[in-house]
Amino acid sequence: MNKKLKPFLALIALAVLITVSCKTGKSYKSDVVAIIDTTKIDEHTGFVMAPNYELLVAHCTGCHSAKLVLQYRGSRTDWLNKIRWMQEKQNLWNLGEAEPLILDYLARNYPAVEGNTRRKALVTSEWYEL
Repeated sequence: MNKKLKPFLALIALAVLITVSCKTGKSYKSDVVAIIDTTKIDEHTGFVMAPNYELLVAHCTGCHSAKLVLQYRGSRTDWLNKIRWMQEKQNLWNLGEAEPLILDYLARNYPAVEGNTRRKALVTSEWYEL
């Protein structure tokens, strides 16, 4: 995407969120922060280049693709549960002092979204023999 176009698109997205927020009375603060920060994306990982994103590169991409992180959204608790699952089932090491910084980054830049973000299950009324 054109580098000059990114800030313009971010401003448009911000204006839309503010308009929706005013009309619905609902706060979109975390969405606004994420949109503003997304004007700078790491070209190798796709991570938002916000404070502490380097910790994700160091701790996450050694075992799996950054795309695995990018496709998930969650609250701080959701992300913590995901980390605990990886520690129990996938042998993820103790993140130590980096853990709260990683959780802050993830919750701010990849927050939970309302509703189910997965596509609906396919429904078919007929099956056929192969």
